[in-house]
Amino acid sequence: MASSVVSSFQPRSSFLGDRNAFKVSTTPPFTQVGFSSKTIECKESRIGKQPISVPSNVTIALAGQDLKVKGPLGELALTYPREVELLKEDSGFLRVKKTVETRRANQMHGLFRTLTDNMVVGVSKGFEKKLILVGVGYRATVEGKELVLNLGFSHPVKMQIPESLKVKVEENTRITVSGYDKSEIGQFAATVRKWRPPEPYKGKGVKYSDEIVRRKEGKAGKKK
Repeated sequence: MASSVVSSFQPRSSFLGDRNAFKVSTTPPFTQVGFSSKTIECKESRIGKQPISVPSNVTIALAGQDLKVKGPLGELALTYPREVELLKEDSGFLRVKKTVETRRANQMHGLFRTLTDNMVVGVSKGFEKKLILVGVGYRATVEGKELVLNLGFSHPVKMQIPESLKVKVEENTRITVSGYDKSEIGQFAATVRKWRPPEPYKGKGVKYSDEIVRRKEGKAGKKK
């Protein structure tokens, strides 16, 4: 009975060494995927890099990321995120600077520069928003601390006026909202408009004084 002989093929190779066993790999080949790191450079905001002028009748108090602005019309406060910071220059101007170079920091740069400027202008000069009531029987009156609107509902709409705002009604159809907080003025005016937004056919409703309502043509009558 012949004995079985197991031999291994060991070729000579100058590349693999003098004597290396020949092996067959059963692992399927794979492709290496390379990742290249690239730094995204965010451009500086055109609005954010503009300086903020501070009038002489406005007081600035800056403590870390907290800002307080006080003027003849009132006082406002704002807290900055960690992506931006507020610096006060020797010339008296304020500048909002980015602390990191990210996309969010670029967005916060222009936003908080605008908010800071609105605070300074608000406490020194103030803002106002005007609305107009368009429609037969639509009218508005101020009764104490409430704005009463008659907009075609079965009952009048009564809105509480915030302490920091002043509301004036002229000719029963023209409403003027004024104050030192621009965001609060816009929110109150938007709430008033929301009760009866202007419709596109006859233009009836509550609209801003500078708002352009796109009109639609009504359905044509039946032709004879």
